[in-house]
Amino acid sequence: MGFFKNQFSNVVEWEEFRDDMIFWKWSNREIKKGSKLVIRSGQDAIFVNNGKIEGIFEDEGVYNIDSDIIPFLSTLKGFKFGFNSGMRVEVLFVNTKEFTVRWGTQNPVLIPTPQLPGGMPIRANGTFNFKVNDYVTLIDKIAGMKESYLVDDVKIRITSVLDQLLMKWISREGKDMFNLQANASEIARGIREDLDMEVMDNGITITGFQVMSFNYPKEIQDIITKTASHEMIGNLQKYQQVSMTDGIASGKVQGGGAASDMAGMMMGMNMANEMMKNMNQNQNQNNPNQNNQNQSQQPPAAKEPSAPAAASSSEGNKKPNFCPNCGAKNEGANFCPNCGQKLS
Repeated sequence: MGFFKNQFSNVVEWEEFRDDMIFWKWSNREIKKGSKLVIRSGQDAIFVNNGKIEGIFEDEGVYNIDSDIIPFLSTLKGFKFGFNSGMRVEVLFVNTKEFTVRWGTQNPVLIPTPQLPGGMPIRANGTFNFKVNDYVTLIDKIAGMKESYLVDDVKIRITSVLDQLLMKWISREGKDMFNLQANASEIARGIREDLDMEVMDNGITITGFQVMSFNYPKEIQDIITKTASHEMIGNLQKYQQVSMTDGIASGKVQGGGAASDMAGMMMGMNMANEMMKNMNQNQNQNNPNQNNQNQSQQPPAAKEPSAPAAASSSEGNKKPNFCPNCGAKNEGANFCPNCGQKLS
């Protein structure tokens, strides 16, 4: 008997599990006495009979079908396993995780704008998130006809309407057509709500939608970049100095060429002008204090001696006119020219 028992028992589990598979159906086989149900982490097992849900099992683990599962099935509680027969039901395994999908416009979306009569051709890319939230609707609309359902199936459904939603919400929320990234969150919020309504009839909900970037044609992007750089650099002279400094630091501006020599000359002239300007300003600021200091350091003017003092000084130094020894006339010499007498 043990041999026959093992022969007719089987294991009900997700045999073809893939990370990008939303659900997989175990079907067209009998569940026999002694069979086991295996539920792994991130999976729900749904027992379906004639298109109707009999029971949903969410906790991971290994269960005995006849003792742990059958008693909880809604309409099959009285089912008794026979020796050579089993229970023919379908078991739908559902991936319960939240899926993240990258998206991107395959062709430019022409957004109406007054600046361009034909519309602004814009590409965009980002991600969206979804998960299964309604098993009844999922079985009724999809699982009843498919053996499995992949993330790519949902992505095709989403991208088929994404261009229209981008046009709708960019036109509504894109306050600055040349800076759509500033309004990306409002645009993404509106698109997420519309996409959620689009896939709701499949038992799926959109849990998130993000716009990573908007891409313009190269010609328009060059204009945007140039305009932004002009607005960021308000002082052209400062911009030249910064650019020259960066060029020297990176080694792009070096000697040995006409362009680099001219660049070096321009930088030298600019630096010399700045130095002269600073010197003149400093000199003008320091001149009043320096003049006062010079005036305070000059000695007072010497006073001319009075007439009597000058006279007395000249009389003290005057030599005698005649020699006291021989009476010869003296012309101011230290010795008498006639007798050689020292004159006092």
